[in-house]
Amino acid sequence: MGQPSRFVLTRKELNLKATDIFSDPMKHFLWLDRMVELELAPISGINVGAVGLGSSDDMIFLGINVELPGLPLHHSIHAVQFLVTNLALNSQRFLRDLVVSSNDSTFDAPCGHCRQFLQELRESPIIKILTKNPEKNENEYVELKSLFPRSETLILPEDFPVPLLLQTRNNGLTLTGDICECDDSCTHLKCRALAAANKSFAPYSKCPSGVALRDCDGKVYRGWYMESVAFNPSLGPLQAALVDFVASGGKGFEKIVEAVLVEKKDAVVSQEKTARMILETIAATNPMCVSNVFHC
Repeated sequence: MGQPSRFVLTRKELNLKATDIFSDPMKHFLWLDRMVELELAPISGINVGAVGLGSSDDMIFLGINVELPGLPLHHSIHAVQFLVTNLALNSQRFLRDLVVSSNDSTFDAPCGHCRQFLQELRESPIIKILTKNPEKNENEYVELKSLFPRSETLILPEDFPVPLLLQTRNNGLTLTGDICECDDSCTHLKCRALAAANKSFAPYSKCPSGVALRDCDGKVYRGWYMESVAFNPSLGPLQAALVDFVASGGKGFEKIVEAVLVEKKDAVVSQEKTARMILETIAATNPMCVSNVFHC
């Protein structure tokens, strides 16, 4: 993990016991309000927050929807996509309990887009989701598989040929030239983007990619392509890097001054044109923003 994140909370910070983290549903609104107040949905005006538990028992992970001004809404980052990316950036290997809400009184089921995105996680059918039961007028946990019309078809086979989303992987991509043994202290965008690309989850297109960003203060952010079998819910590498930017306290996309994309040469799915278009739009007020692409 790079810069400290306001989207990762600890039990100690919240003065909670391990058994208390999800025992009182109303506490979730306190954590969701911390995210929704950022108001990163300037197009729709609908601010959605997500709270989840990963593989670390003492941490709570948060997500928020992010809309990109000047761009169609299908380039937006959904709150659950943000949360899953936050888990990935913090080396969490699975998602357990999940809470989603767009106001301060009701828990919502994830939208269909996010339900499909969650299917790339190991044991996704049994992720517990807190929702409001309208018949009982009370909150209750349901399993993700119950939110699909035919849940028996959703379980991925145990012999799925690649590690699933959030599981450790190395795509084996290499670049010529000077590449250091990259870690979170490395400030070379080419190295950080390559390391991100090697974590990319792209089992369907076989086209992994990664992005590294630098802001005007010299801070580096990274993200990688995360693919969905339904295609449209896939999250691009630039959007994933923007999650790191927002979660790490980045202030305004116009503060981004440099970006590097690493992807395969002659990839059947290329992120280059889309990434350039998004960056040129969200950082349009910064004429000094530079982007580079390196092909493996």
